[in-house]
Amino acid sequence: MNDKRNIIIIGMPGCGKSTLGKALASRLNRPFYDADDVIVWQEGKSIPELFAISEDCFRDAEVRASRFLASKEGIVVACGGGVIKRPENISIFKKTGTVFFLDRSPEDIVSDVDVSVRPLLKDGRQKVYDLYEERIGLYREAADYCIRNDKPMESVLDEFETLIGNIL
Repeated sequence: MNDKRNIIIIGMPGCGKSTLGKALASRLNRPFYDADDVIVWQEGKSIPELFAISEDCFRDAEVRASRFLASKEGIVVACGGGVIKRPENISIFKKTGTVFFLDRSPEDIVSDVDVSVRPLLKDGRQKVYDLYEERIGLYREAADYCIRNDKPMESVLDEFETLIGNIL
C-alpha cells in the first residue's frame, strides 16, 4: 500500500464523511483531517461566519484549506459537501491523493441528520434532495472511486479498506 498517498473523501453533507473518515484513519493508522475544521483554524472564523460574509468567501477559504491538506502525506481527509463546486479543489487533491465519493441516498441523509445545524441545509429536508440532484454528477465526475454508504458502518469500512488495499 502507498502510505504517502492521501485518501480524500467527498460527498453530500450528512453522508458520513467525517464519521467514516475518522474510523478509516484509525484502522489505517493515518492522521485524520476534517477540511471544515482546517478552514476554521486557518481563517479564524466559524463556517457560519464565513458564509455570512458570502458563499464565495467560504469557497475561497476552502481552496486555501485544500492546498494546505494536499501538501501533507498519508492523511485521510473528509471534505466539505460543496468542495466539488470549485473544480480547482479536486485538481489540488488529485495531485497527492485518491478521491473517494461516499454516496448516501438523500432519503438516508434526511432520516438521521439534523438539517437545522448544517449551513446549506437549514432550509429543510427538500434542500437535501435538491442538493443531491444538483451535485451528484459533480461528485461522480470528481471521484476516482465510489463507495455506497448504505450498509452498517463496519461493512462500509471493510469495503473502503479492501478497495484502498487494492489500489494504493
